[in-house]
Amino acid sequence: MIDFRNLSKTYSGSYILKDVNCRINTGERVGVVGPNGAGKSTLFGMITGEVVPDAGTVVIPRDSRLGIMRQHIPEADLDRTLLEFTADAIPELKLYSAELTAIEDKLADCDDDDTLESLLKRHGFLQSAIEHLGAYHLDVEAKQALTSLGFPVAKLEEPLNRFSGGWQMRAALARVLISRPDILLLDEPSNYLDIPAVEWLCRFLANYPGTLMLISHDRFLLRKLTSITLEVNRGTVTRYAGNYDFYRTEREQRRIALEAAKRNADHKKEQLERMIDRFRAKSTKAAAAKSAQKKLDRIEDVQLADTLDYHGVIRFPEPPPAGAEAARFEHVDFGYTPDKLLFHDLSMDIASGDKLAIIGYNGMGKTTLLKLLAGVLTPLAGRVVPGHRIVIGYQAQEFSELLNDALSVYDAVKQALPPDASTANIANVLGSFGFSGDAMKKTCGVLSGGEKIRLQMARIFVRPPNLLILDEPTTHLDVAARELLQEALRKYTGTVVFVSHDVEFVRSVAQTIWEVSPAGVTKYFGNYDYYLEKSAASGGMPAPVAPEPFDVPGGAKERRRQRARARGAIAGELRQARRDVDALEQQLDAQAARKAVLVAKLASGEKVDFAKLNTELAALEKSIAATETAWETRALELEALRQENDRINHETP
Repeated sequence: MIDFRNLSKTYSGSYILKDVNCRINTGERVGVVGPNGAGKSTLFGMITGEVVPDAGTVVIPRDSRLGIMRQHIPEADLDRTLLEFTADAIPELKLYSAELTAIEDKLADCDDDDTLESLLKRHGFLQSAIEHLGAYHLDVEAKQALTSLGFPVAKLEEPLNRFSGGWQMRAALARVLISRPDILLLDEPSNYLDIPAVEWLCRFLANYPGTLMLISHDRFLLRKLTSITLEVNRGTVTRYAGNYDFYRTEREQRRIALEAAKRNADHKKEQLERMIDRFRAKSTKAAAAKSAQKKLDRIEDVQLADTLDYHGVIRFPEPPPAGAEAARFEHVDFGYTPDKLLFHDLSMDIASGDKLAIIGYNGMGKTTLLKLLAGVLTPLAGRVVPGHRIVIGYQAQEFSELLNDALSVYDAVKQALPPDASTANIANVLGSFGFSGDAMKKTCGVLSGGEKIRLQMARIFVRPPNLLILDEPTTHLDVAARELLQEALRKYTGTVVFVSHDVEFVRSVAQTIWEVSPAGVTKYFGNYDYYLEKSAASGGMPAPVAPEPFDVPGGAKERRRQRARARGAIAGELRQARRDVDALEQQLDAQAARKAVLVAKLASGEKVDFAKLNTELAALEKSIAATETAWETRALELEALRQENDRINHETP
């Protein structure tokens, strides 16, 4: 149980929390939501004692163990190995182990029965406590958590300082997850995770038995993991008895009720104010005016909560027309060093109008694929071919670092135009992305993360593309802004290729999935749920390295069962795809033979009906083109099925 009692906190003279009274019961799973800067992290700081309230108290059961993911790892820990740092998850174990060693030393020399009995009793308690805290399983659990979050087994013994900040945060997350706290506090845990790691985190936390408090913009985690929602907004904390979807519905109903109450209160105030004005000047009505004034003073103002809806605008201009194919990878090899290729002989196509999500573990090459597609990187072998009349718009992951803080919003967009291009359309484009009037004069340095996203979109669409390439577009957006962006992308008629760690964003936008794994790139001709179904049938996406040394008993047998089930599920699809490809190839052969006959007749010089033959030949050309398109599509599907089948057959038994 966590009790917030009359809690208040100010920064720079302004209340961030004021007279907060709220209780979180033992075992509840709580999502903490609200605008950026509203005080969510401050609330966590008060629970841990790192933030001292100006007034009020936070009451936590005395023996409760807190677990919180730190955003900064102490310098002293950076020299430790990844596994050592992660497994050292429970501070009490060091104290208990040191005391246990001291008692064992005393037992060796103790000859007093009473002292001996006391030492043995304490020794037994410490051993039980250490076992209860899971000390003997921490190494195994640390390995399992780290590999599930994407760390290769080969790197577990490397120093933590060799990893980037994002990977260090993953280690910090693994450490707090295996520490078995009574109260677990997670502040944006999915920020540094790819989609497979987010899925694993969700499964892990679903079995967590303690009290969970989760600050997140990730709707997937909020929907799956929470049963209570706390909204932190305008200094208040409001409790909603349901998950994120329940909260959104209930909040809207409360808003409607509050607006009605405010209209009623304002109407009463206006009536009383008019009465006071009429009666004030008349001595015979002085008592009535005084009575009306008292009634007016008793009417409390109805405060409306800040709207959490996104105030910006995202409207994509209509893309220019293009051919049937947006782009094609032809036998592409690429690696940052020639001896370590990320991709070998990669051949894939992207249809115009498709919404394609690229998913996979970090380090597998998702961003590299986007850069190859955008032309930022050049293949070592093969080529990436844009489709007919394709115009590319590319938003890099580090886009915010590329903006000049001193430039105005208007000048930042103007800078994206060629030197001789007209600037007449800049204001219209900026208006489409929520920058109009004085907002165009803002400097880039004062923009929020969400505003920078919209500005980058404006820079792209000042020359409207028909192939939009986005690398983690949701990183700086709150929930409402993510929903607005995904709605704009759904309506956009151009082609979209994107990488995102937001499961709900991918589920809402993507129509096709490319999975990047150690086995290569696999195409799934369906949305995210279709991908989950198909990848589950094939045993799921393999981790970068299979954690063989710490498999649970029976793991190999279960994998064999999964492989057998996956083979059965894919066999029928594979046979049908082969039959379809063979039939289409036979049809192409027949069409080619007929075309050869017609061409021969036209070239023979004999007396023939040229008009009739030309008409038949034109129709045949169209038919051949349609058959070739159908063959190419089905052949790619067959190749994807073969890759899945090969992956199943080559998995560790």
